[in-house]
Amino acid sequence: METSSRNSEVIHAGLYYGADSLKTKLCIRGRQLLYALCEKYHIPYRNTGKWIVAQNEAQLAELVKVHDFTRTLDDVPTHFVPLDVAAREEPDVRARAGILASPTTGIVDSHAYMQYLLGSFEDLGGDLALHSPVVSIRALGSSSSSPLGSQGWEITTRDQNTGELTVFTSETLINSAGLGAATINNMILPPARHRELAYAKGNYFSYAPSTPRTSRLIYPAPEPGHAGLGTHLTLDLSGRIRFGPDVEWVSSPDLLSVSSAQLPAAITAIREYLPGIKEEAITPDYAGIRPKLGRGAVGQGKGFVDFWIRMEEGTQGFVNLLGVESPGLTSSLAIGEMVEGLLYK
Repeated sequence: METSSRNSEVIHAGLYYGADSLKTKLCIRGRQLLYALCEKYHIPYRNTGKWIVAQNEAQLAELVKVHDFTRTLDDVPTHFVPLDVAAREEPDVRARAGILASPTTGIVDSHAYMQYLLGSFEDLGGDLALHSPVVSIRALGSSSSSPLGSQGWEITTRDQNTGELTVFTSETLINSAGLGAATINNMILPPARHRELAYAKGNYFSYAPSTPRTSRLIYPAPEPGHAGLGTHLTLDLSGRIRFGPDVEWVSSPDLLSVSSAQLPAAITAIREYLPGIKEEAITPDYAGIRPKLGRGAVGQGKGFVDFWIRMEEGTQGFVNLLGVESPGLTSSLAIGEMVEGLLYK
């Protein structure tokens, strides 16, 4: 299922994105909803916590900024970990200047979560059509005096195996197409409102040896203006370590093979916080692509690009979701709440 199946499977706390952003608001609310859902329906997850590590005074200053920001938010606790305590808890982790802990960060089995959502959707009468891309969308009933889609929408899909076209109508249309969202947007809105996505490929690398190990996620200090959060260490639910994602700009969302050429840079980044890593044991694992609205910063500040979630002006029954990258998985249930509110409240 596209980007949701090719990410870090992290339940984010909401540390980085700016007080007034949708990313912060929806990440915090989504995290609360996701933990509750996983607990209620036995979807595998773990509240691992996360350390963000600084190797110099400049990086420590960035951690202080993150900590000060989280103190202005509800339910986003962070605290600094004394280095002597850190050395006892995680002896393999290096943090020369400081460590900021995020105790509400965790991990989830994203595939089990998506299977739950699909089952719930089908139980309510929904149908999933795979390998059936949308080839055209026509607004019904629009005129100079009425909005696009005032009498619904006609959607045409093509079966990739047979070429057969299927046409159906709907009162509402939600563009939540991820890597294909700009294509859908451009079928509906006039040329002046067409959008293009920037495809940020993230390469992941696996690590099998028993040492060095950690019991929590380890992230480098955020770099101002950077399009990612750095090559970090995450865990799957079996405790297996993986590293990534990095940021590699690509021309197509189909370029999903791991770029082995990125491995040396990844190893250099990893050794900053995990110096005992065995280079020969790091192997290419998988890659995912983030559908960004620009090449700007992932965190708050200059170049930051927020989620685009709105009822488009001049349309009726159409909700447009663009640039839903990280923390999209964490935010997903809150995004659903928001879309419902836009359509029906």
